[in-house]
Amino acid sequence: MGKWGELAKLTGLTIRTLRYYDQIGLFIPSEYTSSGYRLYNESDIKRLQQILALKELDISLEEIKAILASDDYNPLDILYIQMDRMKKNIHSQQILLKELQHVVRLMQKDEELTIEHFTMLLQMMRKSHEEYFLKQKTQVDQSLDRLQAMLTNQQKKEEDEK
Repeated sequence: MGKWGELAKLTGLTIRTLRYYDQIGLFIPSEYTSSGYRLYNESDIKRLQQILALKELDISLEEIKAILASDDYNPLDILYIQMDRMKKNIHSQQILLKELQHVVRLMQKDEELTIEHFTMLLQMMRKSHEEYFLKQKTQVDQSLDRLQAMLTNQQKKEEDEK
């Protein structure tokens, strides 16, 4: 079991953030020491990883709390979304890297670079940047659609239980 400070160092989060997550009931430690230190086990660490993955998708803490409480939540779905986003980002960056390498080779050979070379390079950089944010928006929209479906499903279940 780890303590708060150790977990903060491990995750890069601040103790204040962990304390806030505890206060809002999002990330509650499994145990406390007799002196009041929070202790976290492996299950807690997995939950925090899920929280951070969902947060990375620009989902609010309130929505994350609802998602993790939902019966329909599948952590694998979030991992697949993250992996897909990373693959697309890597692909865009590889294309940009190849173009940069091409310009470097031309410069090393003392070949004259034309305005077209720089224009193309700048366009690729801008396109890479725009594609990244467009993909981000699309992924966030898809995540929010899934979240809405899960929340609607959870709400129906609660109404059925009444």
